[in-house]
Amino acid sequence: MNLLIKDVALLPMDGENGIVNGTNIYIKGNRIAHIGEVREDIKVDRVIDGSKKLAMPGLINAHTHIGMSLFRNYADDLPLHDWLTKKIWPLEAKLTAEDVYWGSLLSMVEMIQSGTTTFCDMYFFMEKVGEGLIESGMRGVIARGIIEEKGLEKGKIDYSRKLYDEWNGKGEGRIKVIVAPHAPYTCSPGYLKELLELAMELNTPIHIHLSETRKEVEDSLNLYGKSPIRHAYDLGLFKQPTIAAHCVHVDEEDIRILKDNNVSPVYNPSSNLKLASGFAPVDRMLKEDINVALGTDGSSSNNNLNMFEEIHIASIVNKAVNMDAISVKAMDALKMATINGARALKWDDEIGSIEVNKKADIILIDLDKPHLYPLHNLVSLLAYSVQGSDVDTVIIDGNIVMENREIKTLDVEKIMYNAQKLSEELILR
Repeated sequence: MNLLIKDVALLPMDGENGIVNGTNIYIKGNRIAHIGEVREDIKVDRVIDGSKKLAMPGLINAHTHIGMSLFRNYADDLPLHDWLTKKIWPLEAKLTAEDVYWGSLLSMVEMIQSGTTTFCDMYFFMEKVGEGLIESGMRGVIARGIIEEKGLEKGKIDYSRKLYDEWNGKGEGRIKVIVAPHAPYTCSPGYLKELLELAMELNTPIHIHLSETRKEVEDSLNLYGKSPIRHAYDLGLFKQPTIAAHCVHVDEEDIRILKDNNVSPVYNPSSNLKLASGFAPVDRMLKEDINVALGTDGSSSNNNLNMFEEIHIASIVNKAVNMDAISVKAMDALKMATINGARALKWDDEIGSIEVNKKADIILIDLDKPHLYPLHNLVSLLAYSVQGSDVDTVIIDGNIVMENREIKTLDVEKIMYNAQKLSEELILR
């Protein structure tokens, strides 16, 4: 289908333009064909009225565990170690493929409704996440989160290889599969090297948690005499493009390693705040031109997947921590949620900005809301005022996935019903 978004304000995130008012976006198939004046020579099947709306790239959630939506509001007000070992891991041991399927669909509904078009997911039963991606029309990077367990090491490597063979490139190219060791504290050095070899064999990035808590760093220093980031570097992990979730407790050497090796840290402000993990030095990393992306983490440690909330928190919390009102500006936070996320996922040649020939992953924000008036600086408006519920229309790969707040691809009521039912059964198990 060929679409025209007519007379719309545009934030292209192309590195050259700020807000462009009253423009037109032509979509031919799954790509952006033209931006600018009305073109009579381009035939369209649908015209979307863009007046009183703002178009921007679909948001990219660069670190999450979407099947964990079944745990939302189940285990709260606990430090990370207790939260994981006493609440989350015992539940995860009882998860079924059906649980992850419906929990993932629930998360996809939430993400679409709040403007996320692409996510990077690390969890279990990832073929079920792939099925959800096909059904929802979303774009996703998926990986089996790998924790070393005696006797199961080879099986998890074989699973990841099979997942890649069966799912990478599926969904008309909307699905990528990568390799995801959970963390250096759940994988031995030898096992991390084996997973590196797998990533090199498949030519994929690595997705891993690094330096999330002070305890994690202290344990690494005691065990290996070095930080988790230095440890990962010395093992050669950064030979592959690396998506490093959290990077909260980092020193100057860690920052230098991240920069020199083009590692993309993923900032998860809500999760870090809720679990009292600390404050990632995002402003310091940005000043070093490190590609910082943005994520929600799982919705049991957040407790939502609303990327506009993450943009808001990312843009304000560092100002207070650094006692600097210009630390992490509005545009910095918006870049983290769009083009930086695309770079982290090695997808910036196709998504992350609205440019001719890129894939048509576009969201429309309804500006005709009291809490957004008066319409002064629209960049500030996006970072400081817009809510996820202000997303009116979502286009992914040229397809209208949501219009006028109505999701076209998924049965929302059925998903909510099954998620509630399965979560109750899971807790009983």
